[in-house]
Amino acid sequence: MPLEFAERIRRIPVYPVASGYDLGSEVAMLASNETCFSPFPAVLEAAGAALAGAHRYPDPSYATLRRALSDRYGVPAERIALGNGSCDILLAAGEALLEPGAEVVYAWPAFSVYPHLAAASGARAIEVPLDADHRHDLEAMAAEVTVATRLALICNPNNPTSTSVGLDAVEAFLERVPPHVCVILDEAYCEFSLALGDPYASVELLRRYPNLVLLRTFSKVYGLAGLRAGYALCHAPEFRTAVDQVRQPFYLNAGAQAAAVEALRWQDDVDRRVERTLALRSGLEDGVRALGLWVAEADANFIWLLLPDGAVEADVVSGLRERGVLVRAGTSLGHEGALRVTVGTDPENERFVAALGELIR
Repeated sequence: MPLEFAERIRRIPVYPVASGYDLGSEVAMLASNETCFSPFPAVLEAAGAALAGAHRYPDPSYATLRRALSDRYGVPAERIALGNGSCDILLAAGEALLEPGAEVVYAWPAFSVYPHLAAASGARAIEVPLDADHRHDLEAMAAEVTVATRLALICNPNNPTSTSVGLDAVEAFLERVPPHVCVILDEAYCEFSLALGDPYASVELLRRYPNLVLLRTFSKVYGLAGLRAGYALCHAPEFRTAVDQVRQPFYLNAGAQAAAVEALRWQDDVDRRVERTLALRSGLEDGVRALGLWVAEADANFIWLLLPDGAVEADVVSGLRERGVLVRAGTSLGHEGALRVTVGTDPENERFVAALGELIR
């Protein structure tokens, strides 16, 4: 007799992962929105030093990292949630806030984990299409909020489209949303955003709106994707308490915590890497547009492009993989006929553009 799994297991979609990671070190890894820059040596040293005590559990209060983030953003430590990447906090928020009869509102296409929240909890998912420029339509999202809505998700800049909306539009959304709705502003890529500007700007919104949560990560701009450390800045300490209640203890390992604390000390160098990434992004966009393709107005460390009529997405993705380039197929991210491409080094970007040109001619 086969095993019987819970009903929700049949509802939860499988997270779309890129294939080809076993192809070796010569592959241009442009599929997962990682930075192309390695962690700073001091960050690696801090993580290594923490591993010397790996026979002990990490500090369950994560006090050192909470203090470092509190000092950076001016948010009290008790209002900072931590997690094994920002996904950990996001999934915990779904478990803490959602249940059958409740609703969660988000744009689509957006981050692939968002559909998991409703599927796992039995809540109803309200997916609101992006506008013609592949941006969030916050007015349309606000119109979908009801008394049953518990959670609204805004991915800004948006994954997978790399587009953003201004904080003035986010504030107008917050003004329309009733206070019982938790609004998570998912800012995994905010440090790369020219449209949003200062990463501190949204923290000011946090001070004025008790139902707002800012979700951020060390996986992207700080180059710690392989260690997994994320955080949420909250107005209400109850949010942190709730997401901690539904998770296992010791959810952030000691190496990740030490690396994150050290990474925050290198902010000037991080900012210089952002500038370099934006220059690389500009060159990548120019190269793709030179092929005659439409590219969304990018505001993160990746771009979103539409393939020409007649091009078969699966054939293009497999053709790129055969040429040593990994990208993400649009179908797996909610939009057939598109590609999401992470900004790589100059040689990697040039390899991608040349390969794509061969495949769509």
